[in-house]
Amino acid sequence: MRQPILITLCIAGAFGLSACAGSKDAEVKRALKSVNVIDESNLNELMLNSGDPDEAVAYFARTSEEHPERMDLRRGLAQSLVRARKPRQAAEVWRSVAESAEGTNDDRVMLADALIRANEWAEAEAELNKIPPTHETFDRYRLEAMIADANKKWKKADAFYEIAFGLTTKPASILNNWGYSKLTRGDFAAAEKLFAEALAYDSSSFTTKNNLVLARAGQRNYAMPIVPMSQAERAQLLYTAALSAIKQGDVTIGKSLLEDAVDTSPQYFEQAARALEALEANVSKG
Repeated sequence: MRQPILITLCIAGAFGLSACAGSKDAEVKRALKSVNVIDESNLNELMLNSGDPDEAVAYFARTSEEHPERMDLRRGLAQSLVRARKPRQAAEVWRSVAESAEGTNDDRVMLADALIRANEWAEAEAELNKIPPTHETFDRYRLEAMIADANKKWKKADAFYEIAFGLTTKPASILNNWGYSKLTRGDFAAAEKLFAEALAYDSSSFTTKNNLVLARAGQRNYAMPIVPMSQAERAQLLYTAALSAIKQGDVTIGKSLLEDAVDTSPQYFEQAARALEALEANVSKG
């Protein structure tokens, strides 16, 4: 009697082990799938935020072709194309995402962004007009401000810049854009204030420093602003101020600034040296 019982127990045990093995296999597969998802997410993030833009384009183009249903990969491709300075191609991808069943208002904003980068301002404005006014984001108002600027609707531009400023914790770039808008209108004092405020948030931006010098030069103030700058940056900013002074007829001041730029530069400053030589040649002929 014991032998059949033992055989039965063995058979039951074998089935139990088989079931356990199957359960373990399923768990392992689920675990591996989770790890793969995490690894893929990390790789996607890495490709978007670092690495060579063209490599990122190749990666997302390949993976999105393998998984055409994955809108996250299409978004990655569009963002990578923007980074690779291929805005027209990026706009095509963003349009396919925005008009898909999974498309969002943010996708349409990014489509408008790519269109602006491709110099398709009217199309960008049309896309933004499709977005309900309740969709209030920094990127949306940043683009609205830029389009208002392009259309020379200054009051609307100022209103949009102000809204965008209130919707971000990193306002340096929007303040610089707003300042540049004021600069193009000839409102140099307002531009100077905005550029100075932008540098208070990000003192590393040379573009903003250069814009600040232009705004001050527009008021015939050629002194270097009190902002952090390297020796090489100072030489470049002196050169910017010199050219502005010469264009405004302040030739003597411009010549002095060019001399300072040449002397300040840590290496040979070819552009400033050539400008100084040309200026001196014109003065001697005169």
